[in-house]
Amino acid sequence: MMNLRLSNSIFKTGSKLFSFRSEPVQIFKRYYSKSNGDLPPRESDQFDVVIVGGGPSGLSAAIKLKQLSAEAGKDIRVCVVEKGAEIGSHILSGAVLQPTALNELIPDWKEKGAPLNTPVTTDKFVFLTEKMSLRLPTPRLMHNDGNYIISLSNFVKWLGTQAEELGVELYPGFPASEVLYDENGAVRGIATQDMGIGKDGKPTGNYTRGMELEGKVTLFAEGCRGSLTKTLFEKFKLREECEPQTFGLGIKELWQLAPEKHQLGLVTHTLGYPLDMNTMGGSFIYHLENNQMAIGLVVGLDYSNPYLNPYQEFQKLKLHPMVKDMLEGATCLSYGARAINEGGLQAVPKLIFPGGALIGCTAGFVNVPKIKGTHNAMKTGMIAAENIFKKLTTEEEQQKAILLEDYPKDLKNSWVWSDLTEVKNIRPALHWGFIPGMIYGALEMYLFRGKMPWTLPIGKPDNKALKPAKECEKIEYKKPDGVFTFDLMTSVMRSGTNHEENQPAHLKLRDALVAEKVNLDIYDGPEGRFCPAGVYEWIDGPNDKKKLQINAQNCLHCKTCDIKDPTQNIDYTVPEGGGGPNYNGM
Repeated sequence: MMNLRLSNSIFKTGSKLFSFRSEPVQIFKRYYSKSNGDLPPRESDQFDVVIVGGGPSGLSAAIKLKQLSAEAGKDIRVCVVEKGAEIGSHILSGAVLQPTALNELIPDWKEKGAPLNTPVTTDKFVFLTEKMSLRLPTPRLMHNDGNYIISLSNFVKWLGTQAEELGVELYPGFPASEVLYDENGAVRGIATQDMGIGKDGKPTGNYTRGMELEGKVTLFAEGCRGSLTKTLFEKFKLREECEPQTFGLGIKELWQLAPEKHQLGLVTHTLGYPLDMNTMGGSFIYHLENNQMAIGLVVGLDYSNPYLNPYQEFQKLKLHPMVKDMLEGATCLSYGARAINEGGLQAVPKLIFPGGALIGCTAGFVNVPKIKGTHNAMKTGMIAAENIFKKLTTEEEQQKAILLEDYPKDLKNSWVWSDLTEVKNIRPALHWGFIPGMIYGALEMYLFRGKMPWTLPIGKPDNKALKPAKECEKIEYKKPDGVFTFDLMTSVMRSGTNHEENQPAHLKLRDALVAEKVNLDIYDGPEGRFCPAGVYEWIDGPNDKKKLQINAQNCLHCKTCDIKDPTQNIDYTVPEGGGGPNYNGM
């Protein structure tokens, strides 16, 4: 069994506390027996607040709750469950941090050693053609005065330390796999994933039952395209009064540069090449401390050509003369990929339901023109925490599930809503085409600033955007050179991803026949190209037919397949705890 690296975690079952200095399996074996072949009952534990997801929003909510409880002399029990092996190991972003929310949450963050070590010194905005680069004036919203180039993984790890010091119970390596409901249909908590289930669906010798973690309030902070959040959308009809969410796929590498090529604090964003005028997206290039550089490409998942391969487009970017010059003499250190919410204000769903709420990127608060979302995610968690604290400390014994009715109101009165309102029409306008969209975006950014009465529609969801393969041209990509560009499996290896092989695939086909008759026959197997980890592979099957093979061990948990599959035939669910990428330092 893989090492889940939970040596500092404490887990409570009933009235007993255990320190995970050994494998969790050995501890749980004392409690469970599968002699009759039936699933044993789950153990349960009761908290005031359960938070699903140890990212910026979840940890900010936990920290704020503990700060408020300490100030009031109250004892509020808060737990955070995180599917990554460690806090921060599944977190990936560019990233440039706007510290607005951090200044509010932890004003003395510098004294506490927050890893914000590289202030932005220079902004560049560049339009690329295949061979040329044209520097343009940096748009107003992309100025980064007062912001910091960071590793979001390291920042989240530091937030986890702050939360733990305040008494938050952190449980990394425990993915939440099921929402629990009470007899009235209100959320009462979550259950963590069972471990030790074999590929055949039967318990193995390492089998352990998941835990039920119950709370008076459950906050869902799963990040983009959360697997449990999807089920909440359906049960509580949270998306009935909003536009469909749209997404981008962000692909990133971290490089060690030659010292003479490094420019500490430089932030560069590009438009144009390698993407064509019908495909939305752009690149980022950030120069961090220690002569390191983060480089990435974001591809809008509303692209129409099924032959487009985001990973290969990223490889093309690195061969552009401007970029290739930066990478001369450099070494690639790590690789990762993650989907990003791009819908903005129009796509924000209903945020509350009996017993819980959505916070952060699981609801979608990214400011796309700013290319930032962490500050908004943190603030949503903080606002939710303030509302929870008010409920827990001012109401008498709860007779029904808590409903945070003031959370959406307070959010709309905050700077998060202003931040998104100002840019609400910029990304939707790009559906008119690159040039008309850019012209309108400039008017919106400098003149309208979100004050006009109209709101542009987002349109159809990303999975509806693909055209049949017969209507599109195939795209030929160069073979990797092993210096600047790499084959996909080399990059996947650099992500550190790993899953226990003897477990059911966490990427599930709802109907294998649909994959063949729609994905293969109509779109020529686009999942083999839109996945940035080589999970999906069409191989020779019986009777000269192609068969879809799912290499789930490669999965980076980016959720692109769950988003872009034409018929939504692929369902991302959580694997065993601790599985997935290791983005420490990314």
